[in-house]
Amino acid sequence: MSTTPVHGTWEPRPATRWEDGFLSGNGHHGALVFGDPDDERVVVTHHTLVRPDGDGDEHRLPPRLAEELPALQDRLLSGDLTAAEDFTDGRPLRWVRPFHPAFQVRLRHPGDDPGGRGAGRGDRGEGPDRYRRTVDFTTGVTETARAGRTGRVFVSRADDVVVQHVTEPGPVLGITLDHRLPGTPTALGVGHGAVLTPEGALLSLRARYPDGDLGYTGVTLAVVTGGTTTPAPWGVRVEGARSVLLLTRVRRHTGEADVVAEGRALRALLGEGPDPYDHLLARHLPPHRTAYDRVTLDLAADPAERVLPGSELLGRPHSAALLERLFAAGRYHLLSSGGLFPPRLTGLWTGTWDTAWSGAFTNDANLNLQTASAAAAALPEVTEALAALVHRQLPDWRDNARAVFGTRGVVAPAHSDGESGHSYHFSREYPLHLWTAGADWLLKPLVDHDETHGERDPRTAAALAEVALFYEDFLTRTDDEGRLVVVPSYSPENRPANASWGALDAAMDLSAARHALLTAAAYHPEHAHRWRALADRIPPHRVNADGALAEWARPELADSYDHRHLSHLYGVWPLDEITPYDTPDLAAAAHRALELRGPENDSAHGHLHHALIAARLRDADRVASALDRVLGGDFFHDSLMSAHYPHRHVYNADAAHTLPAVLIEALVQSTPGRLVLLPAPPPAHPRGSLLGVRTRFGAVLDLTWAPDGATAVLRPTRTVRVELWTSDGAEPLDLVAHEDRVLTLKAR
Repeated sequence: MSTTPVHGTWEPRPATRWEDGFLSGNGHHGALVFGDPDDERVVVTHHTLVRPDGDGDEHRLPPRLAEELPALQDRLLSGDLTAAEDFTDGRPLRWVRPFHPAFQVRLRHPGDDPGGRGAGRGDRGEGPDRYRRTVDFTTGVTETARAGRTGRVFVSRADDVVVQHVTEPGPVLGITLDHRLPGTPTALGVGHGAVLTPEGALLSLRARYPDGDLGYTGVTLAVVTGGTTTPAPWGVRVEGARSVLLLTRVRRHTGEADVVAEGRALRALLGEGPDPYDHLLARHLPPHRTAYDRVTLDLAADPAERVLPGSELLGRPHSAALLERLFAAGRYHLLSSGGLFPPRLTGLWTGTWDTAWSGAFTNDANLNLQTASAAAAALPEVTEALAALVHRQLPDWRDNARAVFGTRGVVAPAHSDGESGHSYHFSREYPLHLWTAGADWLLKPLVDHDETHGERDPRTAAALAEVALFYEDFLTRTDDEGRLVVVPSYSPENRPANASWGALDAAMDLSAARHALLTAAAYHPEHAHRWRALADRIPPHRVNADGALAEWARPELADSYDHRHLSHLYGVWPLDEITPYDTPDLAAAAHRALELRGPENDSAHGHLHHALIAARLRDADRVASALDRVLGGDFFHDSLMSAHYPHRHVYNADAAHTLPAVLIEALVQSTPGRLVLLPAPPPAHPRGSLLGVRTRFGAVLDLTWAPDGATAVLRPTRTVRVELWTSDGAEPLDLVAHEDRVLTLKAR
């Protein structure tokens, strides 16, 4: 039994499906560990691995439509509500380059299990051959153990290398680099290499994509202690070893990779001590553990449930222990997938070349939801990964603005493969090239980070200025009554009930434009007057006949309520434009809109997006209902990575990475001038603690709550006055830098 939350998970059976494999990663390389005990597999991934299609980059540029934009605007303003369907250069829908795995490192133990059964699904690991696999979130180490043999895998944050260590591997161990994974292209050119070295062997796998000079190379250094090593097809055969250490890296490149140089670099990581595994782990632990340990959630779960395997907990959707573990797993997986890039649709992992929706960065909800907790959950590593993606792609965003809209500034794409930020994924039903709110949404976590840490990143300031320049050039059209109009305007990924997808004055576009201009003005006082004046001219939101905040502010456009996206409530979350405190009437309309919104296709991101908005609107029951749909809908694999649809259909990180944000928002919310405690506390969990949350006014907060009241301890890093909101109402709260402040709340 455990008296505290368990920071890891375990299973008594092997993962026969790659989706159930335990995960490790450092934001560059990923490792997905699964397979039979006698044929263990580690699928190696890397954020840069996206498959080219051989068609050339000219097909991946934004459409040059700027000269036709005035005519489109005229048609839409005149009442032609299908005009945007023709606003295209005629190209077919083109997906971004798909994310794919590199290969699998296979460890075969021939003869250990003559029947080839391993530990079956009905085998709970009894007897001398009992099997157990674990992942420790605090270290990032996955481990499999059976009959005295132990295998460990982690991806080093310090050395950017996949580390595998096998002790007591048995009489014979076969080690191969195997490219054969589901969906591998038949035309993929693959070559294998194995060279014996004083340590053991140097293995390589070279892969060349069809129709080009681009490829990738994986190099594995095998350090064998005891026994003998001999070459074998695609790898080596090790006999009589006491242990085997494998170090693996992947490089994407043109031409040929220098395998010998890669081998030297891997050898240099071994250190001088007697145990290179311990040396590598000791270097990895400080950056990983420091980040992971910053925030913890305790829901006073049943100690007996806390020690259950993850698969059994998933069968208890109302268990506090399940929610604790999913919170911990969500932060762990989010941290592990953020580095070179932020998380993709699949985080950093996939076991197939046929990754759904290309395993892209989807910027009109998915990436945004996944990174929602980064500031409050104290994961600046994830924010920095998002910032790196944004700033790397700004030149392409400028191309989008010029080509489609004929403006200065930047427009973000709705989808990206990480290489390109050009907007070329669009169609009649998904006119994503018309969407202008993306840059504001992607920059919002960067602004939150600046507020949390009390310093303005000059890179963020520069990007905000470019967004404002876009709006200066774009927001020039008015209607017959002289009111500014956002035209064309797109509300991802919905359409009016009586019009086409490309429309006018979508609520999201109104909120984003207003927020972008006002935020840029705050960062750039020299331009503040001009940008605030433009923001003041943006139309207000509309409340429709149902009493709901309308998805389009134009009265001629009718709402479509049954949709997975909640783009029109962007002003509620992630923005602070619409709140119960400052704009109660609009908040009530937003709440009505939330009530009317249907789940459409039951997507996990839709349910948790719903929960985040409900938390901002102080609706604890609606937050709980949305969580229940996900926890009771079989959305999680045994790995505690999630699926896009119920019944574990389509591997996808949205639910796994977003769930921590939902729980934090339900318990603590902050702006630079406001703190809200227990706005939507989970009714099923009347006691608990949330420790280490960061606020946007620069304080670290520890919250504990129980039926008889709550206590919050604030550790401010700067002197500030904020408005404190509790169930009793509002009051001013003065904080002094580096002086702890204890708040006691009465029972509700």
